[in-house]
Amino acid sequence: MTPSPFHGIFSSLSSDSSLESAMSVAVPTLDEHEEDVAVSSAGSQAGQIAVDIYELENYYIIRAPIAGVKLSDIDIEVDDKVLTISGERKPSDTIAADQYYLQECFWGNFQRSITLPISIDPKKVKATFSKDSVLKVLIPKEEKVKIVRISEG
Repeated sequence: MTPSPFHGIFSSLSSDSSLESAMSVAVPTLDEHEEDVAVSSAGSQAGQIAVDIYELENYYIIRAPIAGVKLSDIDIEVDDKVLTISGERKPSDTIAADQYYLQECFWGNFQRSITLPISIDPKKVKATFSKDSVLKVLIPKEEKVKIVRISEG
């Protein structure tokens, strides 16, 4: 079995510093009291979405179930090897904070950045958003140019 090009990049958050330096996530390690919310670099609170990353044939695929959003509320940005999914989850009704007994769902801005093992051509990235609120981003694997040396003989 060949080693995965993602080996060490997408590990779960850990106190191991070698894993932390190999990973790239948009938000810092979460405090145990802030399970769903992190402070973004701009100082505002931003939620983080969960993703699955796998490969099929000639594509790397990122799948993210994002309930409570519309396609128009999602942005996908590409910068070299980093793909960032961001958006806003808006509640459909207004309920006063003092009416809640328990509030576990995160509403507001969310963001997730993923560093891939290849440079990404933004023009070739495709995305779909299903009626079940699952975002799927398809990133084509670029074929690397092989250099062949010709020897006399």
